[in-house]
Amino acid sequence: MTAPTPVPDTTDTAGASGAGGAAAGPAGRPMTPLGRLFAVVALVEAFTWAGLLVGMFLKYVTETTEAGVWLFGRLHGAAFVLYVVVTLVAAARLRWGWLRALVALACSVPPLLTIPAERVLRRTGYLSDPRARA
Repeated sequence: MTAPTPVPDTTDTAGASGAGGAAAGPAGRPMTPLGRLFAVVALVEAFTWAGLLVGMFLKYVTETTEAGVWLFGRLHGAAFVLYVVVTLVAAARLRWGWLRALVALACSVPPLLTIPAERVLRRTGYLSDPRARA
């Protein structure tokens, strides 16, 4: 006689659901593909901001090279425009409301604020299906 195989616990306290590794919100609500895209673009925008800051330090403080500003200036410009577009699309499709959308857009101006903005939107369920919030 064999012992029954224990069923693994699929509850996840770290914020990711067991199905496909999709990140989830507070009530286990998985993010939509648009929510995941927003999260990735927010991270890329913050990373390129950091690269641009390092590039400006090297160019203006140490006066060693302009390569960082040349490269990350272009990358950050593209990431910023992409963040604005994805934010506007996500705000409309995920029904954020105009104030939440404006705050998310404003978070792209100061360096690295898109990361906490994405985390708040994820935690409050605004990167999930809007019907799940109701």
